[in-house]
Amino acid sequence: MPTSSSPTETIVLGGGCFWCTEAVFDRVQGVLDVESGYCNGQVVNPTYEQVCTGRTGHAEVVKLEFDPAQISLREILEIFFVVHDPTTLNRQGNDVGTQYRSGIYYTSDAQKEVAEGVIREIEASKTYHSPVVTEVAKLANYSTAEAYHQDYFLNNPNQGYCAFVVGPKVEKFQKTFASRLKA
Repeated sequence: MPTSSSPTETIVLGGGCFWCTEAVFDRVQGVLDVESGYCNGQVVNPTYEQVCTGRTGHAEVVKLEFDPAQISLREILEIFFVVHDPTTLNRQGNDVGTQYRSGIYYTSDAQKEVAEGVIREIEASKTYHSPVVTEVAKLANYSTAEAYHQDYFLNNPNQGYCAFVVGPKVEKFQKTFASRLKA
């Protein structure tokens, strides 16, 4: 367990609907906190309804606080690239719009280098049949999503979207990264 003196890092990830991304990273060992929010748009403190119009420029994201002594940014990004499709521009499944874009929003130049390096490796490996379109950008204009979005899957596991979209992503994570699951 990390102590209060353990240095932590923050990275913000957009993998489509934040309910899916949050549900996965809530289960990752070394991730200390996951918060759903919005970033890199023009409106200050937008509402969910504003973001859903696609006119604010924001992405639905999760802000992860993690302990790099327990999990590296590289490992976080490996999970990120498995649990969403980084090759579809402004779309994840049936969720369509710029707010659902794939994005890595860094808080340091070192994080930017890791993100760009992981993407280059994925491209070189030909893991996907299409190019990776994940946006890599400095974090800007972040705001926390409304309270009802926080821990959405945990609080609403039987809701239709959760059962048919979020649940399978969580299961994929648990099967693919069993060694990274929180105890």
